[in-house]
Amino acid sequence: MLTTMPRGTKDILPSEVGAWRYVEGVLRDLCRCFGFKEIRTPVFEHTELFQRGIGDTTDVVEKEMYTFIDRGKRSITLRPENTASAVRAFIEHKMYAEPDPAKLFYIGPMFRYDRPQAGRQRQFHQFGVELLGAAGPNADAEIILLAVQILRKLGLKDLQLKINTVGCPECRPAYRQRLQDYYRPHLEELCEDCRSRFDRNPMRILDCKNEKCHALAAGAPKLAECLDDDCKEHFAKVQELLKASGVDFVIDPTLVRGLDYYTRTAFEIQYTPLGAQSAVLGGGRYDGLVEEVGGPATPGIGFAMGMERVILALESQNLLPAADDAIDVFAVAPKAEAAALAFTTVEKLREAGICAAYDYQQRSMKAQMKAANRLNAKYVLIFGEDELTRNCVTLRDMQAADKDNNQREIPLAEITTILKTEVQNNE
Repeated sequence: MLTTMPRGTKDILPSEVGAWRYVEGVLRDLCRCFGFKEIRTPVFEHTELFQRGIGDTTDVVEKEMYTFIDRGKRSITLRPENTASAVRAFIEHKMYAEPDPAKLFYIGPMFRYDRPQAGRQRQFHQFGVELLGAAGPNADAEIILLAVQILRKLGLKDLQLKINTVGCPECRPAYRQRLQDYYRPHLEELCEDCRSRFDRNPMRILDCKNEKCHALAAGAPKLAECLDDDCKEHFAKVQELLKASGVDFVIDPTLVRGLDYYTRTAFEIQYTPLGAQSAVLGGGRYDGLVEEVGGPATPGIGFAMGMERVILALESQNLLPAADDAIDVFAVAPKAEAAALAFTTVEKLREAGICAAYDYQQRSMKAQMKAANRLNAKYVLIFGEDELTRNCVTLRDMQAADKDNNQREIPLAEITTILKTEVQNNE
């Protein structure tokens, strides 16, 4: 019998879920302010979508995808990212026919076969946004501002925004040739992956984390030297808008991102205390992706944020709120005869929207009171034998400062009404 999680997966336990719900709440609130609407795509797609959308030369497609043949002899892949899926939905449901750009966000699990480490799992979770149908630099700036505002709202500090332009299909061929001319004498110094990238996609060499490849990238030609006038103007306007909004950034000429579909603006936000996996968020413009996947020519820009990494960063800065898992009421029945009444009372309280619990095991009153304390119950209802003869129960306020005067008798018929008032007054 298998008793452990598959490598690269992680249970999110009840004690941890509160942190996730808090972060997700901040994300949803800000997306609503920016006008983004949620989309939920399948966790698996036809493999071709990711091969065409992400690119055959990427590490994701070459090494990291979970791909299998289903019973219908179709090649299926668990989604390694969600931009391609969102674009597929955009095309399939003809969202491009709408008069306004599509502004989408998602939160969900992704799957990549990679070496697990802190902040990186084989099943991991991403939040992301996609803005489809807007080509101007103001769209780029807005997407970056949303990313910055999310991390600011969460309270994160020690963040660094890096931006770059990766050009467009018109100006990249000249840069590709210059890169190949630069790296050709150094081919034997490159890692095996980068030697394979040399002919297919030499820009990916700039993104390699291998020590020798990284050192060589520092002396490589800069894309800025090959940009056409439109790309230069676009990037300059993005910088202008970010500066006008008070957003600090650095230009990193080696930032190309790991997926083939990026054009023009690329960006990444890093939280350096996380070490090797310091990037918590990244994205950029992908003006050719919709067309590549089979839709009409449509500009697009977006980003994705690693939920695990952001939560690690929040934990390291003590920015997660204390867990609020207290229940409103715990029903204590010292005698077995009162257990059924306690049970039905708890059900009535729940129907009224009051969080209530009781002891399943009919233990001693002392044990039941300990259970109420473990559950952080705000109130305890005691179904004592004497009180019940008077059609009453004892209501004990577990939050009262005056421990000697923290309880009183209340009529059975008024339990729900009284507790609704008490709970509302203490929220």
